[in-house]
Amino acid sequence: MDWARRRSVVDVALQDDAMISVAGTARAKVLDRLRLGDAAFRHLTRAAAVGVLLLLSGVIVALIDGSLPALRTFGFGFLVSTRWNPVTEKFGALAPIYGTLVTSFIAMLIAVPVGLMVAFFLTELCPQWLRRPIGIAIELLAGVPSIIYGIWGLFIFAPFLQETLQPLLISTFGGVPGIALLFSGPPYGIGMLTAGLILAIMVLPFVTSISRDVFEAVPAVLKEAAYGVGCTTWEVMRHVVLPYARVGVIGGIMLGLGRALGETMAVTFVIGNAHRVSASLLAPGTTISATIANEFTEAVGDLYTSALIALGLILFVITFIVLAAARYMLLRIERRIG
Repeated sequence: MDWARRRSVVDVALQDDAMISVAGTARAKVLDRLRLGDAAFRHLTRAAAVGVLLLLSGVIVALIDGSLPALRTFGFGFLVSTRWNPVTEKFGALAPIYGTLVTSFIAMLIAVPVGLMVAFFLTELCPQWLRRPIGIAIELLAGVPSIIYGIWGLFIFAPFLQETLQPLLISTFGGVPGIALLFSGPPYGIGMLTAGLILAIMVLPFVTSISRDVFEAVPAVLKEAAYGVGCTTWEVMRHVVLPYARVGVIGGIMLGLGRALGETMAVTFVIGNAHRVSASLLAPGTTISATIANEFTEAVGDLYTSALIALGLILFVITFIVLAAARYMLLRIERRIG
């Protein structure tokens, strides 16, 4: 009996060892599969990040290589000259650069305060039944193709401005020293002011949507505490909501500015496409993207094509500087916040 009992104990122990061994093997297989999947995911994400860098590097190299003939021919004078004569092959980028910066500044000057006010209205003051229709309408503005904005601006908006707003600005500020230059000349309807207003409409959905999302992320207890100590709605927005959400707000503004700097078709329709620098906002002008869109298919000769590619390189550098400055500003804000 003792021998049989010992034999059964040994058999049970062997069975337990076998089960443990099988379980360990299965667990090892599962861990190997998870480890392999994690390594594949890590390499895939790394390849995606490297691919983006390679793509960006390829764009930079192509722009630099294509713009070298124009930069070698004109040198630094390409940036400060307003001449643009394809017949004599004399090119300067000052007028497109000036138009790009002025129209973008007008757009952001209008879109940022209006977008912030609309976002705060939707999050704090708007009735619940009206909040969704307004939000959908703003999002639909972002989905309208830019060429539709251009057609509307050329046939509807520009004639309206020519008959109403531009004569009013000329009569109001025409005799004011310093400001008169900004609104001098005849009311053409098209021009840099019209292009800036169209860009403001196009940028508004981006600023509003992102600002609304970050405003909704502000803890309700902070706003309730401010209202509890007697703050007005403006004081809550100025001292509570904006400081808490400023990182997201700046990100939305920079996103809108990037859209304004690179917009092509809508601006091409309404800016007038004149290669000149004028102090008047009512005068026709041009932008970098509009110049490239208008003339690239008609460019004859290597120097003409190289000058247009050089404009693209300048636009790339301007956009990079703007985004880098925004990123530096966000880093400083984050460090100050802690």
